[in-house]
Amino acid sequence: MTEPTTATRRPPAPNPAERAKTIASRDCPATLVPSVDRGEHDGSRVTPVLHHVHASGSVSLLLPDGHPLLEAAAETQRGEFGVMLELADHAPVPLREPIRGLLWITGFLRPLDPPAARARAVAIAVDRPDHRLLDVNHGLTMLRLTPASLVLADADGTHSLRPHMFSAATPDPFHDYEARWLQHLETEHADVVEQLGRHLPEDLRGGAIRPLGLDRHGLRLRVESVAGDHDVRLAFSKPVDDPAQLAVEIRRLVGCPFLSET
Repeated sequence: MTEPTTATRRPPAPNPAERAKTIASRDCPATLVPSVDRGEHDGSRVTPVLHHVHASGSVSLLLPDGHPLLEAAAETQRGEFGVMLELADHAPVPLREPIRGLLWITGFLRPLDPPAARARAVAIAVDRPDHRLLDVNHGLTMLRLTPASLVLADADGTHSLRPHMFSAATPDPFHDYEARWLQHLETEHADVVEQLGRHLPEDLRGGAIRPLGLDRHGLRLRVESVAGDHDVRLAFSKPVDDPAQLAVEIRRLVGCPFLSET
């Protein structure tokens, strides 16, 4: 992650809870770290077979039957133990520093019994069909992570969130559209990216301009130069909710009223 370029007046952006909810809604790489001594697994990072963050902040995870973390849970008095789940938000275009943000969810992990695991797998499949859910109770064990706290770290700072703040937030309306749109902008409309560069501070205009992020408040650009990387937010004139409104705002930023495709 890079530090944002300072400005006299900071452009509007989604609040921390919204940004956290947006990261959680994406298929980000996830790693699990036990927060207590687990012998040979103390501090080791575990990649779950599958993870799914629910709207409440609860997380469902799949681990192979017999995994050491399952054995560790069985050895505890309550059948659960403290863990931290890290979600890494990667930019959808190749960058020198690809991680845009990190979301850490700390809480207590507990394996679910077979009926509860099947019910949760069905609920996940409604929103996110995945063939690995068919292996729940047949080689894979479903676990539930109940959150106690969340921490978001991105270019806008580090923020601590309570579960109720996360639960009340909504993801950005472009969360499932952003990756394809930015990739299309990068590969098919380099001229548009170049024209957006006219909004950059003078000292950044010599670097390579890359599309970094999109949300309802604006567009983020990454400037890669020999002096380092800098992130710049270009604000829309008003928040947008759909592709049609987005197209209008991009035309405004580019300064070309005849640009009908981005």
